[in-house]
Amino acid sequence: MKRTNDDLSAVLGEQRTYYEARAPEYDDWWQRRGRYDCGAEANARWFAEVDEVHRWLVEAIGEVDSVLEIAGGTGNFTVQLARLAKRVTVLDAAPATVAIARQRLERAGLAERVEHRVVDVFEWQPIEGKRYDAVSFSFWLSHVPAARRAEFLGKVARAVAPGGVVAIVDSARPSRSAPPGDVQRGELQLRQLDDGRQFEIVKRYDTPAELEAELAAHGLVARAARTERYFVYCKATAPPLQT
Repeated sequence: MKRTNDDLSAVLGEQRTYYEARAPEYDDWWQRRGRYDCGAEANARWFAEVDEVHRWLVEAIGEVDSVLEIAGGTGNFTVQLARLAKRVTVLDAAPATVAIARQRLERAGLAERVEHRVVDVFEWQPIEGKRYDAVSFSFWLSHVPAARRAEFLGKVARAVAPGGVVAIVDSARPSRSAPPGDVQRGELQLRQLDDGRQFEIVKRYDTPAELEAELAAHGLVARAARTERYFVYCKATAPPLQT
């Protein structure tokens, strides 16, 4: 059965609620704690690949004046971006995750470089005349449904400066990083929190080739790859300013 716009809006609303509720345990997933502990070998592989994508991000973006981070979450990548850029603007829909990110930035001594805006990313519109040297989003594009991908990536293309960079990190397929108990149904996934509550969210898995093709459709020259197990990553470059 074809999903209606109302159905999609309901799923995206549930997705926002899920990430607000998940905020206190999100870093357990990132740090492989509790029910996310996959054993010594798998955890070591995970952290090695986390280091790999962090090093890649530094090389992909470099030192710049301005970065827009979309769906910054609890700030695991925001801290790194704030070390690269003089100014970072972060969009996120969940006040609870923003609060955790602000604490993380305070501890790192980087809070003054970062402005958070609590906004539904699906409703966000680029500011006319405002462009960023880099636009970055990690573990976000996989939560954008097929019906909204072109619209979202079009906004990204308008937000990045001529010659600027779009840097993406996300989950690879098959996702051995998924929390225990997750059930995949097409582009939807049933997620469960530690307290037993369940939510249906969007979760897609793109190959490097699929990412490159999607970004090329918006005029961005992309090169994507994946780590051995867990992540895909992609650097896309905007066309230079024509003179």
